[in-house]
Amino acid sequence: MKVVSHTVPESRVLEHPFFSGMDPQLAKPIVAKAVERLYSAGEVLAEEGTPCEEFFLVYEGKVGLEVGAADRPRLTVQTVGWGELVGWSWLVPPYEWRFEARAVKPTRVVVLDAPTVRQALEANPGLGYQFLLRLLPVVAERLENARVQLLDIHGR
Repeated sequence: MKVVSHTVPESRVLEHPFFSGMDPQLAKPIVAKAVERLYSAGEVLAEEGTPCEEFFLVYEGKVGLEVGAADRPRLTVQTVGWGELVGWSWLVPPYEWRFEARAVKPTRVVVLDAPTVRQALEANPGLGYQFLLRLLPVVAERLENARVQLLDIHGR
């Protein structure tokens, strides 16, 4: 992993589809600690079961979301790319990654600091609600893809 920039302009975050049209008042505190990172193909962005203190806006490349068990190979439940978000576990205690995230090809992301985002959401419940309405479809899609993969594995 390579940190490209220690500061990311607010406009860079607001151009991402997840934030597009969102009130800039919410974005301002969220981007305060944002950094841009590059990952090579095969590099892990997040490990399942580890503390989740950040999440990612994908700008380039592809990220595979995987689940695993000790006695089985890892299973990719979804691949996400430009304009998508990786990570929602930062919002639900105990704040641990539910999936492993691995770069499928060279990937550029903006990393958002989860504690900073949680504080911003708590400080402004109206804008927090707006943010959660955008995040909930991401969570639902991840769960649906995991369900489909399980059905495929078990032949139902």
